[in-house]
Amino acid sequence: MTTPAPGPAATLADTVTFAHGPAWTNRFALAPLTNTQSHADGTLSDDEHRWLEARGRGGFGLVMTAAAYVSPAGQAWGGQFGIASDDHLPGLTRLADALRATGTVSAVQLHHGGRRADPALTGRPNQCPWDEPSKDAVALTTGEVEQVVADFVAAAVRAERAGFDGVQVHGAHGYLVGQFLDARHNHRTDGYGGSFDDRFRIVREILEGIRAATGPDFQLGLRLTPEGSGISLEEGRETARQVMTSGLLDHLDMSLWDVYMKPRYGGDGLLIEHFADLPRGGTRLGVAGAVVSTADARWCLERGADLVSVGTGAILHHDFAARALAEPDFRVRERPVTREVLREESVGPAFVDYLARGWDDLVAS
Repeated sequence: MTTPAPGPAATLADTVTFAHGPAWTNRFALAPLTNTQSHADGTLSDDEHRWLEARGRGGFGLVMTAAAYVSPAGQAWGGQFGIASDDHLPGLTRLADALRATGTVSAVQLHHGGRRADPALTGRPNQCPWDEPSKDAVALTTGEVEQVVADFVAAAVRAERAGFDGVQVHGAHGYLVGQFLDARHNHRTDGYGGSFDDRFRIVREILEGIRAATGPDFQLGLRLTPEGSGISLEEGRETARQVMTSGLLDHLDMSLWDVYMKPRYGGDGLLIEHFADLPRGGTRLGVAGAVVSTADARWCLERGADLVSVGTGAILHHDFAARALAEPDFRVRERPVTREVLREESVGPAFVDYLARGWDDLVAS
């Protein structure tokens, strides 16, 4: 397998241009990190505002919000950011204005939990491509699938109205869009399941709908899982190939868990190589997973990525991007870290509690 590099002159500090919207000042993106800091109704909290604004000041070329639910039925956890109604617009607008003032490009990640939503929060059975009683999930009707597409499009329009530079559709990690790609379970017979083309249909319709409903300067991204959750590596590659050559996307973010990983279910080489060798059209390819140093980020470019998303590193250092650009040997501080250190990095109390519950060895006890 051959892996094309972006070119010998490509560096992390390079300005990155896209078919739509503003250029990024560098190749670093803030990963869309779940942080549970929003108010119960999905509106923006001051803590979430501080968290994101600090990353804009910290030098990231793109600052992306956490997954924001596009309809009430899609809410997956308490404290989740929302973009499901105009009630969310004031906070969205305030955040977009603040991020613009830092000089970063801004995006909202659009999300629907599907079978991974929380009925205790939504007050209704979970929506899914198939019936799954163990998850309190019922199969969407064809009309409801069409409504999901419309909800993603409406959320993107809302983000544009608020002043964001773009959106990213969350198609990874077994949430609703990714559930449609699941070859094990999605056997629908209404054109949204069964064959690969039909399982891919909702992805295409969401991207086409957003592109048609937003302006020519609005950026559109997509996050995908390379394999797992019912997606084979072969089909993961084909999904990536189709979206990158569609002319619809500005950037594709492959969530690799760890950029140095090998395929978990068969396949040679490293996961990153199975996507870096694909034709891209005008789409920029991003990768995410365990990037915690300047060397890690440079390595991603050397393996053929155009962009690098940073999660843990951005929690530990609000200015990870600025430091990595300035210091060739920069690496994040040792873990675990104290709550006080995280507070100084603009990580709010609800986010710290979430990290302490679910992230091993990040928060000191």
